[in-house]
Amino acid sequence: MDKTLSLSHIENTLHHLNYRWTLQALAMWKGDEAPFKLYQFYDTYEDFISLETLKNIDDLDEGSEKIRLKHALIDHYLQRALLPHETEMRTWMKGASAHVDEKRIYFKDIIPWCQKYSTYEKRQTLQRETGPLCKFLTPFALNYWNILLEILAGELGFENYLDYCHEKKGLDYHYYYQFLENLLLESDDLYFPAMERWCRERFGRPLKDLTRFDAINILGLSHLDTLFPEKPVAALTSFFECWGINIEDTPGLNLEIGRDKGKSAQAMSFVLQVPEEVYILMNPEGGWIDLETLWHEFGHGLSAVFTSPDLSIVKKDLATSFSLSEAFAFLNQNLTLSLPFLTDYLGFAPGVSEELHYYKILKDLSMFRRYSAKFLAEYKMFSTGNLSDGRPYAELMARYTGFYYQPESHLFDLVPELYTLDYVLGWLAETVMESHLKERLGSGWMFSQGAGRILKEWWQQGNQHDIPMFLEVNGLEPLNADRIMKRWKEVL
Repeated sequence: MDKTLSLSHIENTLHHLNYRWTLQALAMWKGDEAPFKLYQFYDTYEDFISLETLKNIDDLDEGSEKIRLKHALIDHYLQRALLPHETEMRTWMKGASAHVDEKRIYFKDIIPWCQKYSTYEKRQTLQRETGPLCKFLTPFALNYWNILLEILAGELGFENYLDYCHEKKGLDYHYYYQFLENLLLESDDLYFPAMERWCRERFGRPLKDLTRFDAINILGLSHLDTLFPEKPVAALTSFFECWGINIEDTPGLNLEIGRDKGKSAQAMSFVLQVPEEVYILMNPEGGWIDLETLWHEFGHGLSAVFTSPDLSIVKKDLATSFSLSEAFAFLNQNLTLSLPFLTDYLGFAPGVSEELHYYKILKDLSMFRRYSAKFLAEYKMFSTGNLSDGRPYAELMARYTGFYYQPESHLFDLVPELYTLDYVLGWLAETVMESHLKERLGSGWMFSQGAGRILKEWWQQGNQHDIPMFLEVNGLEPLNADRIMKRWKEVL
């Protein structure tokens, strides 16, 4: 087969498969009828999704782009094999619910319920209810992971799961394990006294008596929602006009905000193809969590729709890591409770702005430690190969967050491909970006047309670079923890 034709065929077929799969996920998230029957999804692609096609990709002389093609194919190779097991697991999970005061709390609704509608006593009931549910569902989750690991080792030739993730994303997981372990230790003295005070103020209880469900509640900032502007969150999107962006008239960006029956409670961005078709879905709950969440998803969406259409399919649509997109999402999210935004855009008095900003920074420190601890736990889990024992996970999460985590819930807090590290690296990169913008444009950089120009230049590059290369080619300082530690120390 001619190699040029083979390359074109492989690129277009993988792009088409990705489009179909994201379209399916979008429909399910919206609660619409799925466009495809999952058991028939790959019926006409059996010959393409094969080890022979994988060998054809290996034979291509395409440098780093070959890794993207290879792993785009592996994604579908794994997905096809795992579909029956994933469907079984999700079917059981969909019906799983905890009974709290005669109300059924489904797994998918736990986060918004804890944030907005729970009390300490009700969260204690939820804790007792979810333990047995997780134990019941664990065999289904373990079956899924065991099959995945068997395919990676037996059919695809990877030494282990860390080896697979390393090849796909190019990350040195051992290095980042040590890096984050040190950063967690360095921030202990900042975090624990501040979180202890906050918990006693909020709940009248010490941190050691609280669980991850209490963490969800306090980090949702619902106790500050009475200060939130009396207007729908969508009405605040006029802010982006500071960057020369009209959200309602941005080609490729489709925004759906509303409490629609069947729509998932979790906000999500769906990138069907870059830059032409991006959807942002949100079921607003009210308050600060909506503003942060929507702005985070705008970071994903805007960076996609402003990507240069001249980039190749491989560079635009077949990224193997989304940590750079997470950096743009965190940059966008974190400006919402910055002092300039609170004072100059939302119009709060300085004292109120400082209070809101303080709790935002403490929340962020807590979330950063949660993500980092999760990565440490996942790294250990996959290093030892023992996925059935949740005790190391629970111990690490309690050690670094202070909140109790159920050992039996570890597989349901597990994100595939060590994506938790993508969040962490994106957050660290965001601090470098924000420092650069502040040094060039001042503390109110987010209101500057110049910020819009810089961001559009960054977004135009799409996901063709990983974070270290992106920082280098754009003249930014290398990834480091100094910026984020400075941010925490200044406020806490």
